[in-house]
Amino acid sequence: MTLLDLTARPTSDARLATLPVVIIGAGPVGLAAAAHLLERGIDVVVLEAGEQVASSIRRWGHTRLFSSWRHLIDPAARRLLEAGGWTDPVDLDRMPTGQELIDEYLEPLATLDPLASRIRLSTRVAAVGKDGIDRTRTEGRANTPFLLQIEDAEGMTVELRARAVIDASGTYETPNPLASSGLDLPGGASIADRVSHALPDVAGADRHLFAGRHTTVVGAGHSAANTLLALADLADQVPGTRVTWLLRTPSATRVTASEADELPGRARLGARTDELVASGRIQLVDSFRIARAERTESGVRLIGTRDGEPAVHETDHVVSATGFRPDLAMLREIRLELDDVVEAPRRLAPLIDPNIHSCGTVPPHGFAELQHPERGFFIVGMKSYGRAPTFLLATGYEQVRSIAAWLSGDLASASAVQLTLPATGVCSTDAAGTGSCC
Repeated sequence: MTLLDLTARPTSDARLATLPVVIIGAGPVGLAAAAHLLERGIDVVVLEAGEQVASSIRRWGHTRLFSSWRHLIDPAARRLLEAGGWTDPVDLDRMPTGQELIDEYLEPLATLDPLASRIRLSTRVAAVGKDGIDRTRTEGRANTPFLLQIEDAEGMTVELRARAVIDASGTYETPNPLASSGLDLPGGASIADRVSHALPDVAGADRHLFAGRHTTVVGAGHSAANTLLALADLADQVPGTRVTWLLRTPSATRVTASEADELPGRARLGARTDELVASGRIQLVDSFRIARAERTESGVRLIGTRDGEPAVHETDHVVSATGFRPDLAMLREIRLELDDVVEAPRRLAPLIDPNIHSCGTVPPHGFAELQHPERGFFIVGMKSYGRAPTFLLATGYEQVRSIAAWLSGDLASASAVQLTLPATGVCSTDAAGTGSCC
């Protein structure tokens, strides 16, 4: 008896075979999942809440990715594109911006037949369950179609049935709260118009929010560092522009300039941030735990503690770069098996623990690590990582390749999970520090 003999197989039921696989999200990983499934002769429907594909990436399209073109193009998507006459970007070792990723890869992919006719834009998934049975019923569950309640472009609620569901909806739309408790920030509603989402376009569309004003960036990761560097550049151009970096921890553990960092570009990002803090161009406020907020006449007052003592910080504008978390509300009727800490699939969680792994050291994984008790349901891409910040697109592409193979009954291919990520370069960023977590 082999491992393949013991591996759970997709359900083969006549009712299910006539239904499509529904993919939630038309970002890079969702579109890659569609390409792999179509290549195997499995029909798909792709549901995208935004008015265009890759709607979340468009919000940070000015930001340069950590990965180069070489690691941003899914193999099945490439085959589909090349059949339509598409050619690779000229320099595969260049790291594109998010908007370049859309313009040169995702939009051409989404407009190709047979994919274009299967994408529904402005369609938000409200809930996912099983047709006619709730979460508590077990008998006949594996052979029962999935039922999705969706809100279409006209605002109507309609139902859609599926043989399997792949949730690639991401996490960018659900940031962690500013409150150090992880709960909603008391007073947060009163300052909502004075708080920007992670990775604002400091040098472009959002410049008016920051020029000549005092901005506080809250967060300890690379998104925070990228914004801090952009604000420091703006301060060189516009008098009166001030920058504060507020941390809840004693140091920015995820932004390091250590020579031991296996990703030199990431080390350079940390080095430049350290230099700006040391020179006083960025004011560092560490060990500040935000408890509540108040709106002032001209800005924001953050109230909490610092080193256990009451503390107050006043600023004109706040950038919330506190990380992201998965939105699980629509999955309440699905039987999930999630890690208690990072909210990733339980078998995947130990492989992506940010205390152990960087984005270049997470091992390859596929359908086996991503399975839930609900047969045929998968969370993939950034959302599969829960609250862990180490996701790479190349990893998501291998996830959906494995899942597509499993759904087609090709267990040998599904189990042969392979992914080669160079120890350096894949997660590196340029010296200007404009890289993102992708």
